Amino acid sequence: MKKWLALVMAVALSACSSSDDGKTYYQLPVVSQPVVQNQVQSGAHQLWVDQVTVPDFLAGNGLAYQTTDVQYVIATSNLWASPLDQQLRNTLVANLSAQLPGWVVSSQPLGSAQNVVSANVTGFHGRYDGRVIVSGEWLLNYQGRISKRPFWIELKQQHDGYDAMVQTLAQAWQQASQGLISQIALLP
Repeated sequence: MKKWLALVMAVALSACSSSDDGKTYYQLPVVSQPVVQNQVQSGAHQLWVDQVTVPDFLAGNGLAYQTTDVQYVIATSNLWASPLDQQLRNTLVANLSAQLPGWVVSSQPLGSAQNVVSANVTGFHGRYDGRVIVSGEWLLNYQGRISKRPFWIELKQQHDGYDAMVQTLAQAWQQASQGLISQIALLP
């Protein structure tokens, strides 16, 4: 009986390891950009990327696609490799770190004096006309002064398919962060 049980377990394990469930997982790439050398000095500006929120239709595992002016579908086989809000936050930290000389940017609170940015993302999806939409608003708290700035980026995909959609979404997210970077760069 033990030999039979061992054989059944071996067959079951091999079936699990070789089965293809037809699902594809996506991770946002950090868009290539020139890296600014950040020499951390005492007195360097500090920025905490507190949170990036997404609406319920984007908070699940599936990539979102707008099929008409009023309808969206959520993919069941094309999924985010990790939660979208985490991916957006991590790539935002990378984008800000690369483009803000003299700033230390973190996804964790830094020191006692907090400059904090958060984002409310309202759109992060592909669309029926071959475009992607990245929209929302930034909330920046700099030395107790709060400013809010909307963003809306619409880019055309260069190719069909989910791979191209994710690449174009990453480019649009990087462009959205450029607006925030421009705002932060003007701060004293």
